[in-house]
Amino acid sequence: MRIDKLLANLGYGSRKEVKKVLKDGSVTVNGKTVKDAKVHVDPNNDSIVILGEEIHYKEFIYLMMNKPNGVISATEDSRDETVVDLLVHTDAVYNPFPVGRLDKDTEGFLLLTNDGQLAHQLLSPKKNVPKTYFAVINTVVTEDDVKEFQKGITLDDGYHTKPGELKIIKSGLRSDIELTISEGKFHQVKRMFEALGKKVIYLKRISMGPLVLDESLELGEYRELTQEEINVLKEYR
Repeated sequence: MRIDKLLANLGYGSRKEVKKVLKDGSVTVNGKTVKDAKVHVDPNNDSIVILGEEIHYKEFIYLMMNKPNGVISATEDSRDETVVDLLVHTDAVYNPFPVGRLDKDTEGFLLLTNDGQLAHQLLSPKKNVPKTYFAVINTVVTEDDVKEFQKGITLDDGYHTKPGELKIIKSGLRSDIELTISEGKFHQVKRMFEALGKKVIYLKRISMGPLVLDESLELGEYRELTQEEINVLKEYR
């Protein structure tokens, strides 16, 4: 890879700006100053230092975010703040995108990556990747509801969902539940409960596939997946 392209991809400026940094003698490769923008480097093996800081290149980035209410699951939007807007520049330069989506008013686990192949695998209907949600419902949730979810729910457009695993955590005037589904239809969790005459008043995704939301993450915070988590995710697909 050309040194100017590498540095530009890592957010050190435009190609033009990077060429100026190179001409100033601020970049070394394996201890030798490099001023020629056309020089090719191996980012995985060469030691590249810019302005005294050694850079660490990676092809893919994997981020776990605790998505807050009011932020949309998109890479850009003309009106609303997006999950990508929450990223620091050094992560945003890898152009990660959300794997699947969470509604604007839904919180919780969101995976962002630039690994298109992995994203495709996780979103493929054939993979039946489970997603678990915590929700607060506006009324009593019963064992009859649990049985209905086990059979699948017919939505307002006539679509009959795959079976869902509904667990009642607390039942009352407001009920706390956990629901695991393997699909991602538009507003699916809300519409499944609406089909039973109930309303979701709070929704949070707590897991996707083998990964569980890191509860140490405050709303709007994120972290890179550990290598172990990445390996588990890739094995899972």
